[in-house]
Amino acid sequence: MAETNLTYESLYDILRRERARQELQKLNNSFYEEVNNYIKDKINALESQRQKSSIFAQKEIEKTEKQLDNAKKLIKELYEKRELKITQLALSFSKTKDVQEIHELLPEEKIIFDKTIEILKENRENILSIMLNGKPKEIKTEPETKLIRFIQAVPKFVGNDDKEYGPFEEEYIGLLPSKVAEILINNKRAELI
Repeated sequence: MAETNLTYESLYDILRRERARQELQKLNNSFYEEVNNYIKDKINALESQRQKSSIFAQKEIEKTEKQLDNAKKLIKELYEKRELKITQLALSFSKTKDVQEIHELLPEEKIIFDKTIEILKENRENILSIMLNGKPKEIKTEPETKLIRFIQAVPKFVGNDDKEYGPFEEEYIGLLPSKVAEILINNKRAELI
């Protein structure tokens, strides 16, 4: 298992900065992986403590359960704060094409940003077409997507939808059309999250 330097205190500091500032805060590109490792470490520690049968073990178990519960609350709030800022960035970008904070997006967040812009742009064009021209623009339905983690590096490829994807590094987490994701999963290149 990969080690992480993340602690409850550092998570709290990150959330505090995100709460205090209007702009999206800079995080390590591996932040979501570090959070994942932190939670896994806490869960493993909890399982290990539960296997002990002393009275001290019960106090450790309660302490670790509380830490885990509190950490999950912090992580959820942090994600929601960043998600709101990303949505606001996408809205601003869809109008002005100029947003300074895009470089602060993590790879996983860039997917949210890109998808939000795509939806905003398509719907804006369609709704404005109806209002300004009296004719609806053809509505395209979004393909279903799946969130997957690559278990092997995958070079650039063309999916069954004739679009280019990749390249993707091992452990990269991404949102891809369901049919493309299924092919990668069936070929043991990725796993569903």
